[in-house]
Amino acid sequence: MNIFEIKSSFFNLSEIMEHKNNNNHNNEEHFTPKNFLFVTLDALIIDIAWQISKEGHHVKFYTDNKEDHEVGDGFVPKVDKWEDEVDWADIIVFDDVLGQGEKAEELRKKGKYVVGGTAYTDKLEDDRKFGQEELKKLGIVVAPYWDFTSFEDAIDFVEKNPGRYVIKPSGEAQNMKGLLFIGEEDDGRDVLQVLSDYKKAWADQIPNFQLQKRLIGVEVAVGAFFNGKEFLYPINVNFEHKKLFPKNLGPSTGEMGTTMFWSGPNRLFNLTLKKFEQKFAEEGFVGYIDINFIVNSNGIYPLEWTSRFGYPTISIQQDSFLTPIGEFFYDLARGLKPKWRVKSGFHIGIRIVVPPFPFDDPETFNVKSKDSVIYFDKPTESVHIEDVKRVNGEWLVSGSSGVVLIVCASGQTMRQAQNLAYSRIKNILIPHMYYRTDIGDRWYEDSDKLHTWGYLREM
Repeated sequence: MNIFEIKSSFFNLSEIMEHKNNNNHNNEEHFTPKNFLFVTLDALIIDIAWQISKEGHHVKFYTDNKEDHEVGDGFVPKVDKWEDEVDWADIIVFDDVLGQGEKAEELRKKGKYVVGGTAYTDKLEDDRKFGQEELKKLGIVVAPYWDFTSFEDAIDFVEKNPGRYVIKPSGEAQNMKGLLFIGEEDDGRDVLQVLSDYKKAWADQIPNFQLQKRLIGVEVAVGAFFNGKEFLYPINVNFEHKKLFPKNLGPSTGEMGTTMFWSGPNRLFNLTLKKFEQKFAEEGFVGYIDINFIVNSNGIYPLEWTSRFGYPTISIQQDSFLTPIGEFFYDLARGLKPKWRVKSGFHIGIRIVVPPFPFDDPETFNVKSKDSVIYFDKPTESVHIEDVKRVNGEWLVSGSSGVVLIVCASGQTMRQAQNLAYSRIKNILIPHMYYRTDIGDRWYEDSDKLHTWGYLREM
């Protein structure tokens, strides 16, 4: 039997289940609602805003994307200009990079409690080369990579250096997840074909991009919350499922589902993310940050940063919290070490999507998906919203992307969490809905390898 199926005993559960405040912070005996202002480029964090409002806090929500203005209607109050609400807010939450970190920095300097990045942490994600070079400065080995501003130059490079590469757009273009391409052919001919296609169709939208040597191993991410001074424990180890179809087939998506567990500091964390603790403290970073890797018997190879909440990662994390996330965020923004409890075991989140996801096709969305009713055969726990609105009590598909719901579950084994999540999905009906049926299947082989290589053990 797989050791992870027996029990989650390779980390100290007492450390995971409760991390007491070392600052002698005494929580208020009676609940006092706080004013939360969410500032977003897209409406990705709408679910967390809704969860916090259900905890009894006051919430106002702003999104910059006009296509997402209806997302969350009927779930949380909206505002047209977030700057007018700063004085009202007890805490402000920024959920993205691309300049949001600079805004968060400015507000922190003015004495506001803010969950959000900095100009430096934004750059770790937005500028792939910068993020890789910062890792190298601290002695962390990265996968070989080459930056380009011309598709012709990249085609010439692959022709002279045949091999398997990953094409990664940089900057704002990296948000179009379908453009990430993972080469399969040893001679690079599939990469050459895609580079040629991108040259014809995407040259204007992708001013710079990266070719990264494709490495073979287990893809895994490690992340943690940071309170402006230090990392908080437990850390989060997670496994993303990015391809559209089961068995890792089809186009890349933002994500179709994630599995995860909470852990004490392990080798994967200590040899990589932990090394940035002093730098993040100097920056005053407050929020969640992670790195994903390819890991094999030879070493740990960072691929890219996520200097913000992950989606659907943060909703799965919230579903595994025993501590109210609003309380946690408020203490985090104040630089405290919150009393923090999470469920033991393993956690899973599965995305339910509709056409045209993962593609951008407004006509298809309007015909097939817009305003489709979301039906529930019976009340279903652990259902989290994405591009959804509520009108007259009914949940309707909104936005434009086709991402609709995240269905979560926890269990003492990964199989138990899987079975519970998929049983919950059976109670949901949306016209034309689809989802992957194998989220978590690769866990057993991947976790065995990571355990055998020793990366999940404490140093």
